[in-house]
Amino acid sequence: MDKDEYYGDILDGLATYYANPFIADILTTVSRFTVPDLGAALNKNQITGKLWLTNELHRAAGGRLGNLYILGGWYGVLAAMLLYDNRFDIAGVVCIDRDEHCKPIAESLNRTHISRGKFRAIIADLHQLDYEDMLVGSNSKTRPDLLINTSCEHLDRFEEWYAKIPSGTLQVLQSNDYYACEEHTNCVPDLQSFQHQAPMRETLLAGSLRLKKYTRFMLIGYK
Repeated sequence: MDKDEYYGDILDGLATYYANPFIADILTTVSRFTVPDLGAALNKNQITGKLWLTNELHRAAGGRLGNLYILGGWYGVLAAMLLYDNRFDIAGVVCIDRDEHCKPIAESLNRTHISRGKFRAIIADLHQLDYEDMLVGSNSKTRPDLLINTSCEHLDRFEEWYAKIPSGTLQVLQSNDYYACEEHTNCVPDLQSFQHQAPMRETLLAGSLRLKKYTRFMLIGYK
């Protein structure tokens, strides 16, 4: 038995034991797409950071979230976690990433939610979006009730992007101090620096989570 078959059997067994379609969707996705970054998207640090987000979001904003836009959504892991979380009432999630290779993987990982009309993956540059009129890949306008960006450390033109977000928008932002990653062009050294970078009219939560190699920072509130 090779390594792929070995881990595939484990996921298949877990899906059966927990009767959880998310694990089944993960198994299907990792079987179809052999991209190293998919493993990174599902690693302990990534999942821990996203669980922290879901728990604190529910505590800060409650369960009725409406329409969500996840910016820099990568492979759609956070979207799937939120849509599978029974604490939340979510009308739909639009997952946006500029990398065209992310879209089919995100759709595979969220195939259960696509069948329910709850998930869409869109290819777009965050700097090119009109946040006053969020018409993205659809013939109908769906203004987001919540904007989520967990990749603020990747935005080298962060101030320019943040200036486009309408005042009063409910948002969840994450960044980190992991300067060792070359793709992280906008890290912050501490939570206070992140708050200075992304000022909010009303802050519902400002927190830090220490992980193995870095600290993740999170802000929840209204711009």
